[in-house]
Amino acid sequence: MRALAAVLAASMASPGQISDAEVGRVHRSVLLVDTHNDVTSETVKGLAIGVRRAKGHTDLPRLRAGGVGAVFFAAYVAAEYARKGQAAHRALEMIDTIRHDIVERYPGEFTLALTADDIVAARRQGKIAALIGIEGGHAIEDSVRLLRTFHALGVRYMTLTHSNHNNWADSSGEAGSPNNGLSELGRRVVAEMNRLGMMVDISHVSDKTFFDVLEVTSAPPLASHSSCRAISNIPRNMSDEMIVALAKKGGVIQINFGCEFLSQASANTSAWTNPALKGRKREGEMERATLADAVAHIDRVVKLAGVEAAGIGSDFDGVGCTPAGLDDVSKFPALTRALLERGYTAEQIRQIYGGNLLRVMRACERAAKRP
Repeated sequence: MRALAAVLAASMASPGQISDAEVGRVHRSVLLVDTHNDVTSETVKGLAIGVRRAKGHTDLPRLRAGGVGAVFFAAYVAAEYARKGQAAHRALEMIDTIRHDIVERYPGEFTLALTADDIVAARRQGKIAALIGIEGGHAIEDSVRLLRTFHALGVRYMTLTHSNHNNWADSSGEAGSPNNGLSELGRRVVAEMNRLGMMVDISHVSDKTFFDVLEVTSAPPLASHSSCRAISNIPRNMSDEMIVALAKKGGVIQINFGCEFLSQASANTSAWTNPALKGRKREGEMERATLADAVAHIDRVVKLAGVEAAGIGSDFDGVGCTPAGLDDVSKFPALTRALLERGYTAEQIRQIYGGNLLRVMRACERAAKRP
């Protein structure tokens, strides 16, 4: 914690003191792993990710411009598919769009990664590592057998809930607590994820579910795309207590770049987080967050739990508003500049951008047991 205090107490460098050359040198030295990107909701409908587009946050040219080394693409399963009895079907479609429409369609640019070592190897090959994370535990349709099948197809984390409760875990996005956190089945699901080496993602879960996960898991959990509740008080963000507890378990919180996640002013003017504003258009009316807000969340995590507890989970293409100055995947060098100006060292930025995630992933791989 002394090193942490030194970082935050260091004199702020003015923008003129960090040259473009220095920003470029540091940014090229990092292996940037973004643990949550929702462009898959477009590729599954036919979007060609290899072509720069005018809308959205993600495409191959901008990934290259941003120096992104690895992306966990979201196999997002909306709650409506659970209501229709098609959750597993949708999960398979989303897994396929990552494997087929991204990796197989652009084999010279992407490679499917299943392990932390695969991510490092992709970097050596000059490719972007593509990984799969299921968003919404209802995708397994209450079946540990389906969980194993998804792991065999390459899924390396699963978000236990989305904004809806499922039959074995409670969400932060709905009232009530039908399972009182994790049910007995939920505990078995977490145990099986541990056995498989699949990271347990606690973004979207209720506070009770979160603490139940910490009690039962034998491997560090992951918050793939969450931010700090002390700065923006929304249920999807994590309290200081949760961030500290996650870090003590060896886990990491990957900061979400959605405006509502980063800024209380944005949350207050968002129809998503402020029910009084339902029915109005979101974009263009919400107060926009800034790059400085994103840095403030990283600072808060570092202050609470150390630099080893912070990471990046942008939620690009899954949020309607991104911060000014951190508009899309091409803008990561601007974040590198801001962190350098804040006093972070190149090594600390390397930890935040990917080193911490690789550590958690390797810990989960070590915890895995043979059938």
